Amino acid sequence: MAQPYFNVLEELIARQLPGISGLVCKHFFNGAALYSNMIICASFTPAGFAFKLPEQRCSELIASEKASPLRYFEKSPIRKGYVLFPNTSNLSNAVIVLSQGMFGTCKLTQGLT
Repeated sequence: MAQPYFNVLEELIARQLPGISGLVCKHFFNGAALYSNMIICASFTPAGFAFKLPEQRCSELIASEKASPLRYFEKSPIRKGYVLFPNTSNLSNAVIVLSQGMFGTCKLTQGLT
């Protein structure tokens, strides 16, 4: 079940962030995760696209209703420093976050112009 999510994430990264070293996709729960220099910074699962971002950016995206808080499971606590884009039929918001390089601890801004 995870393979389709892995394929989509890998294709999205290849298309939107070509040539950035240190990016690796791996299987993650029932989806896929993106690692930058061995630090997880995004995941794509049946719940949607989740990103690790600075707290301020998370708050802004949640307040604007472009994203929602992330919970890995229905009854689990909200993950601080992460936001979820649940509408995966339109990945434009997720691509915007990726292309702006708005990750907290992940150095995706290196190589972006």
